[in-house]
Amino acid sequence: MIRLHAIDRTSRGAYADALAQHHALRRAAFEEGRCRALRSVDAAGRDRFDTEATRYLLAIDRDGRVAGGTRLLPSDGPTLLSEVFPHLADIRGFAREPGTWECTRLFASARYREERPLSRAAGIVSAGMIEHCLEQGIPHLNLVVETYWIPQLAEIGWRPRPLGLPVACEGVSLCAVSIAMTEEALRETRAAYGIVASVLARPSTPPDRPRVGRGLAA
Repeated sequence: MIRLHAIDRTSRGAYADALAQHHALRRAAFEEGRCRALRSVDAAGRDRFDTEATRYLLAIDRDGRVAGGTRLLPSDGPTLLSEVFPHLADIRGFAREPGTWECTRLFASARYREERPLSRAAGIVSAGMIEHCLEQGIPHLNLVVETYWIPQLAEIGWRPRPLGLPVACEGVSLCAVSIAMTEEALRETRAAYGIVASVLARPSTPPDRPRVGRGLAA
């Protein structure tokens, strides 16, 4: 059973193993990206937006292995959109206030990717992220994504709202969108991935430490 765990500054110590896995897996997932601004910048897989204010959402299996994850950045602090790509929101702009968040670096571990268009691990991260936002009163998330993702986001019920026109970055087309965190989006995301119930870890306690010999898989 894989559950999505929400980790903030108060619980990071308890999730040290999972966070170390997450950063390593995330680095592997993004290191081949063509746009340098979207890659990790250090050997551990962290970039300048991994700060004390960052909230991590990690999909963790019963053996303590990370199956996927993403991070949420509060928009009243530095984010990918505000610091690197503000021009992607040159039409509608974006709010920078408490309660507005930005989602970046959503990924699924190679161990859990499947031979089908929609990976269940990615679905647990996606559906659990909407659940978390609904519970926390977060009405929408901003994202910077490669433009080819737009129809796929719409297919799973996310209704992406462009904040500006796509812009080329080192041969990659990028755009900024806003996604409403609604009950309808949650229902459609669950349906797209075949998820029938909540995927959030309750209570939010860390899983058992991985057993000896069960290292990372990327």
